[in-house]
Amino acid sequence: MQIPSVVVSVVPSNINKNEAFSLRRTKLFEKLPDKSLVIIPNRNVSFRSQDLENKFKPDSDFYYLTGFEEPNSICVLKKDSGKNTFMLFVEPKNKEKEIWVGKCTGVEGAKSIYNADESYSTPEFNEQLKKLLQTADHIYIPFGNNKDLDLKITSYMGEVKKSNRSGKKTPSDISDPRDFIHKMRLVKDTFELSEMQKAIDITEEAFQVAMSLTKPNMFEYEIEAMIDSKFRSLGGIGPAYSSIVGSGANATILHYINNNMQIKDNDLVLVDAGCEFNNYAADVTRTYPSNHKFSSPQKDIYQIVLEAQLKAIEEAKPQKYFIDPHNKAVETIVEGLKSLGLLKGSTQEIIDTGEYKKFYMHKTGHWLGLDVHDAGPYIDDNGNPIKLTPGMVLTVEPGIYISNELPNVPEYFKGIGIRIEDDVLVTDTGNKILTAGIPKTVQEIEAIK
Repeated sequence: MQIPSVVVSVVPSNINKNEAFSLRRTKLFEKLPDKSLVIIPNRNVSFRSQDLENKFKPDSDFYYLTGFEEPNSICVLKKDSGKNTFMLFVEPKNKEKEIWVGKCTGVEGAKSIYNADESYSTPEFNEQLKKLLQTADHIYIPFGNNKDLDLKITSYMGEVKKSNRSGKKTPSDISDPRDFIHKMRLVKDTFELSEMQKAIDITEEAFQVAMSLTKPNMFEYEIEAMIDSKFRSLGGIGPAYSSIVGSGANATILHYINNNMQIKDNDLVLVDAGCEFNNYAADVTRTYPSNHKFSSPQKDIYQIVLEAQLKAIEEAKPQKYFIDPHNKAVETIVEGLKSLGLLKGSTQEIIDTGEYKKFYMHKTGHWLGLDVHDAGPYIDDNGNPIKLTPGMVLTVEPGIYISNELPNVPEYFKGIGIRIEDDVLVTDTGNKILTAGIPKTVQEIEAIK
């Protein structure tokens, strides 16, 4: 699938991986005053139980600027007298450790493979940090991300404050670099869009398989297994989040991940899943009948959700605001539920009072990228909703969830849960539905064999 032409900053379309990361660092340097020091720690390994490690995923901000994927590493960006320096602190090579966890890049590899201007072993960080802080006027660290780093910086500042009379001075300010980085991450460069499209293409194929093979009396986990297996067999890292497969009333539970119930004849099956490819995520939801034929009540609700989604997607274009797709989806859902007698009163009053939230209780989308719920503000510095610009990628995912416990609802509507979600790229002239290859209309879904 071709990426549409999009005016995005930072990375030209023919760039290679290392150049993409280098250009992002350059853009960040341009935003910094002179005598600045940016310190971004990577994550360390986490453990599932005892000494059994979880599969490692690097900190997204760290990876965005470096491309480096090994744990216990630190990125330092130094801007001093017009000179920009990219430093990496990495785990040193250790033959005994590599027997257990595999080869590591090492200090030399940080330069030769990842183009660091300077590289050191992680144990050298404390010594180097004191030298670096002595020449910096502006410190940038992601507060709360690494409590050990926070403590080191504040302890050093305290030491220097005690020595003010000897001529030592502390940096004039300490800020959080995520204020810059997350705004950069809002607009995807062409390298990122390429990686995301690969995750989406794999996700599309997984959905095609799952939707065609679903049948009554299967278990939800069988659908989950088909999807997650496709993610891996087609080259993805695996699921970007725990795949949701909810049948029947389970589809009314927003983050249902037990996936252990048997699917009944005429159940709707809600599948919310996305592949992760090279740390980039897809995020898709489809809802379809287990026997490939919607009942009349199911179809009535489905058509409302589909109409809401299509109208919301129309709002995802340049100069519109992030909140506009949500507002349009809410308005459409309220009108649709009124037509079925499930809501009564004026549309605006239902929206103002939030009465619709008993059927639709979440927002219509979020940013997508290195994280499933990707970084970036929804409100600008003036307190207004963010304007959509080319290169932004968001999900559009309205839904209707009719719990069995809801009073004053006809029995034939109870237990119906429907969500439809696509990944949408804002382009120069409108938008591109990146996940358009997955069946979505009633006719397309019922034609699946």
